[in-house]
Amino acid sequence: MESYRPNRRIEGPFDGSVSAKCLNGTFVGRASEGVVSFRGIPFAVPPVGALRWKEPVPVTASDGVFEAVCNGPSPIQTKLDSERASFWEQSEDCLYLNVWTAEGYAGRKRAVMVFIHGGSYGWGGTADPLYDGHNFVKAHPEIVLVTIAYRTGLAGFMDFSEVPGGEAYARSGNLGLLDQICALRYIQGNIRSFGGDPSNVTVFGESAGGGSVSLLPLIPAARGLFSRVIAESGSVALTYSRKECLPLTRMLMKETGARRMEDLAALSPEEFRAVNEKLNQYNNFPERDGVVLPEDLYGAYERGEAAPVEMMIGTNADELRYWILDLGGVRQYRLMSGVMLRNTLKQISRRDRKRVEAFLLIQPGTDPADRPWKITELYNELLFRLPAIRQGQAHAERGNPVYMYYWRYPSSLPDLLACHAVELAYVFNNLDETIYTGEGIDRKLAEEAQKMWANFALTGNPSTEEHPWEPYSVRSRKTMVLDGEIFQKINLHETGRRLLFPLLDYRFNGNYTAVTESAPKIAAIAAAAAAGAGLAGLLLWSLLKKGKDDG
Repeated sequence: MESYRPNRRIEGPFDGSVSAKCLNGTFVGRASEGVVSFRGIPFAVPPVGALRWKEPVPVTASDGVFEAVCNGPSPIQTKLDSERASFWEQSEDCLYLNVWTAEGYAGRKRAVMVFIHGGSYGWGGTADPLYDGHNFVKAHPEIVLVTIAYRTGLAGFMDFSEVPGGEAYARSGNLGLLDQICALRYIQGNIRSFGGDPSNVTVFGESAGGGSVSLLPLIPAARGLFSRVIAESGSVALTYSRKECLPLTRMLMKETGARRMEDLAALSPEEFRAVNEKLNQYNNFPERDGVVLPEDLYGAYERGEAAPVEMMIGTNADELRYWILDLGGVRQYRLMSGVMLRNTLKQISRRDRKRVEAFLLIQPGTDPADRPWKITELYNELLFRLPAIRQGQAHAERGNPVYMYYWRYPSSLPDLLACHAVELAYVFNNLDETIYTGEGIDRKLAEEAQKMWANFALTGNPSTEEHPWEPYSVRSRKTMVLDGEIFQKINLHETGRRLLFPLLDYRFNGNYTAVTESAPKIAAIAAAAAAGAGLAGLLLWSLLKKGKDDG
């Protein structure tokens, strides 16, 4: 990545052929290979000082002319090898977006795709080269591509309801989502200047970004800001109740010595960065607060409360193997898989424990060494596939077009297979970004996947000439398999669905942050668990039950 420097105000002449006039100024980008990029455009007032933990404030009008050549800072976060945006400049002042559009954009009405990055709601940013839109727009000049930032971790998802003075921060548990809505409003008001059509906006995201685009249709304030969503390896599943958010608030108060909200608001940027360094591993998820988000998210989809948007949703075959990277290798991953399963089995009913064991029994492999991979498959189902199916099924039952996919083409890196995030290089046409894929890129698959994503944004139907794609329904359950061969299959995950679907009535909480700890710490956690020590909030995934255990 290039070195960071703030975009500067331009006082003299500028190249109008690579400029866009927006509410908050005229922005001057750069042209290369027929694509004009605009980086680091602010869409909100910097959420610093008195605006920390407050709802985003839209930008105000300006007649200034500004460079748009450098990515805005990443949100404050700990550095993590798998999150390259964490090595970029960081700041609480992080609410910026990037735009890529093909040359000759003046007066055009091109479809708009808005990408929301992942990172467990605690990491990530628009500076990650994997999300660079140049190659995608070069291949698909009929699309304007936008990437947006949002507050993550402590800055974006904190509940202050029990803190004196916290009543003025009633929406603080979902600030990251409100930032996304603020960005989408800005796009509605300004995308015409980049040749985009504000009436044809698709939001797409991966991991926490996939979760975000699944949650946005449930927020009334987001209505009318987009007409389509693509959720990659994300759903409404990974969210917290207010009760689950409060422990991190208490930890923050203890670490800072704060007694009231005014004490927290008065933290210097350096103090905030320091406490974030200590607590980022415990990041919260979006809060089912009954204010921004409904308390019953699946139910909201099932009752038809979601906006009637067209939806494309899917998962990868081997999602959890991604965390082998952060754990430091297979050995630590194997240790942690046992911790995951033991914790789950303790907290579910006897009947549902039998469901879990039956699922594990029918997985391939008879060697005891295969058991960690069987456990991996269990959590692939419970945390990714089945939540996506339940969400997509509910949305389809309400008469909305839904297209389901299953990414099966593997990484060429050892042990990862078709892991979490492996599809991103294909979708963005950034085939040299091999952090997840390795060197074994299938260029034909990349070309076809990009067409599918682009066609969905253009028309609401991801079909291509070579691969017609029928919508998902409860009757047919047709899923597009993306592999060396591309085909649609009926009832692809029928066994897991029949055995494990009832377990989705439990509330799954994916504490992704635990897997990002150092390998020695993970090994120590696993060893402590084996010795019977309590893991508290450090468990990788916990399964918490609603209601009484019938076992």
